[in-house]
Amino acid sequence: MDFGQLEAFAQVAAHNSFSRAADSLQLTQPSVTSRIQALERELGEELFERRGRGVRLSDAGAIFLPYTERILRILREGKDSVQEVRRAQLGSLRLGCAFTISTYVLPSVLQSFRQQYPRTEVTIHTGRSEHVLSMLLNDEVQIGLVRSLSHPDIHTIPLYEDEVILVVNPRHRFADMPHTTMEEVAAEPIIFYDRASSYYSLISGLFRQAQVVPNISMELDSMEATKRMIEEGIGLALLPRDCVERELQAGTLAEIAISDMQPVRRSVSLIMRKGRRPWRTVQAFLDVLGEIYKFELPETVESVA
Repeated sequence: MDFGQLEAFAQVAAHNSFSRAADSLQLTQPSVTSRIQALERELGEELFERRGRGVRLSDAGAIFLPYTERILRILREGKDSVQEVRRAQLGSLRLGCAFTISTYVLPSVLQSFRQQYPRTEVTIHTGRSEHVLSMLLNDEVQIGLVRSLSHPDIHTIPLYEDEVILVVNPRHRFADMPHTTMEEVAAEPIIFYDRASSYYSLISGLFRQAQVVPNISMELDSMEATKRMIEEGIGLALLPRDCVERELQAGTLAEIAISDMQPVRRSVSLIMRKGRRPWRTVQAFLDVLGEIYKFELPETVESVA
């Protein structure tokens, strides 16, 4: 029993005619007849009663027809689903993302992706950039968004640069100044974000470079909690602009220039395994990222056709 036999049976039943079924299937009438006969032999029952120029379903045929229609419908749905996978409308995407990027950058990217591929199932695993790299190398995720890092087995593709800035409560005395200095900043209660993060090392290095000792009043492992503390006037902090953009626009935080600190920018990058052809869902996500950040993949990256 095969698809062709079932399709022939359904068409003959619909038209009550072998010749019209043949026309519908774009087959010869003997071919349709052969398929029906093969199906009847397998079932051990005649499916049609022949009468004059036409035919009608036998009792066995009438019982078998609903099952045939159900099978054909499921097969058509399966075929349609495969075609949608080919167009990246179905399928899955496993994405690894650094904590701050997943919170403050990824939502807008996924909104653009969802508009074009609403039926793709997206799974997001978050962690520090090094953890995302480990997930990628262990094939737990297909692609990663991280603070730039390198590894011989991955492609690292820069997307954009995020600037680290000083933010304070708008009522802080710095808010009335055109700029401040690292020495003045060090004297204020400073909130450090997460000793285990790369930001902690980066900010500590800035104070060492300025040869001043920061007055660390608090350490937090939550970016949101850090911002709330600053809004309450408990301290100030050096944070990525991406993370505070909404608060700066709302006026709940204020950005303060530091005259003796060079701009500090960190690259946000896409990471992929080398030697792996990205699946269509991954390629679709790369296309959306490319529309947003205007990057080019390495020539060695070849997508599934």
